[in-house]
Amino acid sequence: MAERVLVVDDEKSIRTIVEYALKDGGFEVVSASRGDDALDIMEREAIDLVVLDLMLPGIDGMEVCRRIRAHRNVPIIMLSARGDEVDKVLGLEMGADDYVTKPFSPRELVSRVKANLRRAKATPAVGEEPIRLGDLQVDPAARTVTRDGESVNLTYSEFEILLKLLKSPRRVFTREELMDHLWKGSFYGDLRSVDVHVRHLRQKVEIDDANPVIIRTVRGVGYALGREGGSPG
Repeated sequence: MAERVLVVDDEKSIRTIVEYALKDGGFEVVSASRGDDALDIMEREAIDLVVLDLMLPGIDGMEVCRRIRAHRNVPIIMLSARGDEVDKVLGLEMGADDYVTKPFSPRELVSRVKANLRRAKATPAVGEEPIRLGDLQVDPAARTVTRDGESVNLTYSEFEILLKLLKSPRRVFTREELMDHLWKGSFYGDLRSVDVHVRHLRQKVEIDDANPVIIRTVRGVGYALGREGGSPG
């Protein structure tokens, strides 16, 4: 059965180009021109990935992304007309997994769609025991995180970064290493997106994200687990 992609863009010409490229790539395509229509589709239909424009009438793309991410972990690729780094960062902070700047190559977009779907369908680590970290429990096999029994909803990228750090608690990972782990060499974007994912991850797993104890920043290098010279509480 073909995977279903929701394309949300108020420009008919862009929707037509994207729909044609995705259908040619073997995907089933559902489209919407408004943010509220996109949210209605997400509520009633099975969607595997969303291609979402930032500038939409009614509910804008940022808010649509935030609302989808509050309930679903489907991959979201943001489309930005301006190539503005602020837009990209904000999109990632709202929970987007990737972004493509207009004008874009339809072939590149289809490649990004396929890469994001591969990541989303990655086979869980069968047989790996849950990892406890203070009041957090991370289950690699189920790909879940809980705090005191309450679910912590992480995106694919956030979960992978946390698990990578947990598995090598004494190692400092560079941004390049974390990005290569996330994308297996297929990422074309800005390494600063790692910082955005980490900041969002901290907001979810740290008791006080302004004073993190689980994920520490190693200035000029990257990130590591726990406080320098110690371990998380």
